Amino acid sequence: MNFDFTPAFTDWRALLSGASVTIEVTVCALVLSCVLGLLIGIGRLNPRRKALYGFCTVYLSCFRGTPLLVQLFIWFFGLPRFGILLPAFACGVLGLGMYSASYVSEIVRGAIQSIDRGQMEAARSLGMSASQAMFKIILPQAFVRMIPPLGNEFISLIKNSALVSLLTIHDLMHEGQKIISVSYRSLEIYLVIAVIYWVMTTFTTVVLRRIELRLKAGGMVQ
Repeated sequence: MNFDFTPAFTDWRALLSGASVTIEVTVCALVLSCVLGLLIGIGRLNPRRKALYGFCTVYLSCFRGTPLLVQLFIWFFGLPRFGILLPAFACGVLGLGMYSASYVSEIVRGAIQSIDRGQMEAARSLGMSASQAMFKIILPQAFVRMIPPLGNEFISLIKNSALVSLLTIHDLMHEGQKIISVSYRSLEIYLVIAVIYWVMTTFTTVVLRRIELRLKAGGMVQ
C-alpha cells in the first residue's frame, strides 16, 4: 500500500483554518456549557424547590439520554420549521453547549456538595443571605475543585466538535472532507486530521495539568 500525504501538505492552510474554527466552536460551546451548567447544577441542589428541581432533572434526562448528533440535527433542521433561522455556527455552539451543560451541571453540583456544610451555616450566621453565601463563600472554593473535571469536559468537546461538520460548518473535519473529495486520499487525510486533533487535545491536557499542579502546590486542590 502506497501512502501519499501530498494533498494534506498542499492544502495545509485549509486544515489550519478548519482547526481554528474547531477551536472557536469548542471555546464558545464551553462558555455556554459552563454558564448553563452552573445554573442547572445549583438548581438541582434543593429538591424542595420542586418546579426548578424538576425542570433541571428533566433537562439532564433529555440531553444526556439522547445522542449529540440527533440534538445537532434538531437545532439545524428543526428550528427553521418554526421560522427560526440561525447560522450553522450558532446551531453547532448551541448543540454542543447545551449537551455539555448536562455534564457540567453534575460537576458543579458535586463540587458544591463537597464543600463542608458548616461554611454555609457560618456565612448565614454572619448575616449573609443564602445567595450571598453561595456566590461569595461556597462557589469560589468549589470552582477550584471543578477545574480537573471541567478540563476533561473541554477535551471531550474538542473531539465531539467533529460532528458539527455535518452542519456545513467549515471546521477541521469539513475541510478535510473537501480535500478528500478532490484527492481521493481518504486514509491519509483522516490520519492527518487525527494527528491534529491529538495535538489539540494533548496540548490542552498539558496546560490543564500544569494549572492543576500549581493549584495543588498552593494548597488549593486536595
